[in-house]
Amino acid sequence: MSLAVKESPLEQGRDEQIVYALPTTPWGSSPTTVSVTAYDASASFADVSSTVLSGSPSVSGDVITFPVLKSLSMGHIYRVEIKFTTGGNVEETHVEIHGVR
Repeated sequence: MSLAVKESPLEQGRDEQIVYALPTTPWGSSPTTVSVTAYDASASFADVSSTVLSGSPSVSGDVITFPVLKSLSMGHIYRVEIKFTTGGNVEETHVEIHGVR
């Protein structure tokens, strides 16, 4: 079973700044203890969160809103991991985003 979100992979231009959102209803409701981490899969899975993420994740109901994703390098593949707690379980999923244009 894949832990990737069904929309994965996505493409994002190097000059774009996008805020993604994840409904947690497939896993449960009212997520807490949310973390979002970005890795550059093209560079030995280096943690690039401080470079490509701006801000903090937030929660409204069953939806996790990511920090702004920006400054992606063209030709690189990013793995953005989302970890949260719901119903007493720690869950994790990810989305693959390709840097384009």
